[in-house]
Amino acid sequence: MSGSLRLALFGPPGAGKGTQAQLLKDKLNLAHISSGDLFRHHLGEGTELGTRASEFMNKGLLVPDGLVIGMVLGEVAGLGQDSGFILDGFPRTREQAEALDTALKVRSQPLDLALLVSVPEAELVRRLGGRFICRECQAPHNLEESQFTSPPRCERCSGELYQRDDDRPDAIQVRIGVYQKQTAPVLDFYRERGLLKEISGVGAVEEINARAITVLGLDSPGQVG
Repeated sequence: MSGSLRLALFGPPGAGKGTQAQLLKDKLNLAHISSGDLFRHHLGEGTELGTRASEFMNKGLLVPDGLVIGMVLGEVAGLGQDSGFILDGFPRTREQAEALDTALKVRSQPLDLALLVSVPEAELVRRLGGRFICRECQAPHNLEESQFTSPPRCERCSGELYQRDDDRPDAIQVRIGVYQKQTAPVLDFYRERGLLKEISGVGAVEEINARAITVLGLDSPGQVG
């Protein structure tokens, strides 16, 4: 059943959600729907949606619900009836969670699980200050301070690496504050429904992924805990 798993992935900025989403996508054969990647795609294409979203993203602020809901639910609607997916960066507000819940009930495909990747704030600040993104494949990279002036190429596709405006020091604290104030309460929405599970996001990437596989109940093929 893992290929039809419907999962929402949560965690503060810098928790490594994107990396874990990619690993889970590959291991479980799921579609990866990232609100951030979708907005950056629209920005790269020069669409009105991308331009409007960037005004908020570059300041470390949440994009308004109306823009996000329509875009992400459109992606979900485009999947096959039996297709599983990982939502990365959505929902971020209770309104978004309620809209998702309603849309999935219409399709008779309710969310199976919500997974929270937890990381202490001090570690988040350290990670975000050294995070760079590939312009080609959007893969995240964590660089040491000595590498900032001459960052290496992407390990996956050799694309150019860059630091997003919202990963710069003045935006980092804003992003964490926004998450704690507006996004964290969404976890209560799923906790109340018995769908929320949590893992530590500290450690090697594969260690964190192993925790995710275990807590999701997917150690054995076909199982969803």
